[in-house]
Amino acid sequence: MKVLVTGANGFMGRNVAVRLGEVGHTVLAISRDTDAQSWLNAVREAELVVHLAGVNRPADVAEFETGNVGLTRQLCTMLAEAGNPAPIIYSSSIQADRDQPYGNSKVAAEAVLLTHGEASSAPIAIFRLPNVFGKWARPNYNSAVATFCHRVARGETIEIHDPSATLRLVYVDDVVEVFLRLIEQGVSTGYHEVTPAYQTTVGELAEIIRSFPESRGTLTTPRVGTGLTRALYSTYLSYLPVDLFDYRVPIHADLRGRFVEMLKTSDSGQFSYFTAGPGITRGDHYHHSKVEKFLVISGRAHFGFRDLQSGQRHEIVVEGHEGRIVETIPGWTHNITNIGDNELIVMLWANEIFDRARPDTVAMKV
Repeated sequence: MKVLVTGANGFMGRNVAVRLGEVGHTVLAISRDTDAQSWLNAVREAELVVHLAGVNRPADVAEFETGNVGLTRQLCTMLAEAGNPAPIIYSSSIQADRDQPYGNSKVAAEAVLLTHGEASSAPIAIFRLPNVFGKWARPNYNSAVATFCHRVARGETIEIHDPSATLRLVYVDDVVEVFLRLIEQGVSTGYHEVTPAYQTTVGELAEIIRSFPESRGTLTTPRVGTGLTRALYSTYLSYLPVDLFDYRVPIHADLRGRFVEMLKTSDSGQFSYFTAGPGITRGDHYHHSKVEKFLVISGRAHFGFRDLQSGQRHEIVVEGHEGRIVETIPGWTHNITNIGDNELIVMLWANEIFDRARPDTVAMKV
């Protein structure tokens, strides 16, 4: 499908255009620099329109009328003159229900679109979006998330006048996916919503974002796998300067080899790796509750086990190319020996973070 995207060089426009291209649509990109003939060509070819262009922080309040209402009217007029009843998806704002210049201009733009839809039979889907955040948003402009991420990523302070002020947020990737789903299923006239929407406060938002760089020092990651924290973490990383794309972690080395902790979690343990030279044995201890998973990345390893109660023994030999996990069992002392000719490299997950005060690691030979 050929999709005309207005505001294609803006924050949302860039995200929409990239995803449309990924799933096979042709993007007809329109921005403030697009000339009249390109506008006309795009309007004639478009099979669907995603109307994202608009003004939200003008130098002159009068620009709300020209940038939001006037531009929308121009788009509808061109579509009508071309005889093109292409469906339109419009990004309006939750401020449309507020009696102020910006909100009023959004309401007026919605009315222009709905009138055009009635006259041309073009489906018009309107999204009154709350604060949208994600990669490529301009910091120090109109997104607190972008500003906070940009500054925290550079070690700068962030100013908060009212920590208790509420925020309703939607993640740009979720917005785009809802748009894509609507395109695939067919645009229907009316007001639509993006889910999930996150309710938070300015203070909570700042606290979450500040925790991200701290995790590099503590090695303990926040819960970045789901929900708002996941979306904020991805957004935060997109604002990192290139010289902060990497960081070092402590390496603990002795005659046996190296041990490196990579990542810790608040409630699901930690990830590490260790090395061992030929003939070196590591371990020779048991745990009461702690459990571990070992993955041999490179080399040849012998795992030895002995049950503390029955004395039963068990052994496993693993090659690095096998993709084979070996688990430790509570109440069984265990060790791992490099029985190959080269360095042994083993990845390790433990279900709890190592606590020197309560290590649950008792030395005993297998």
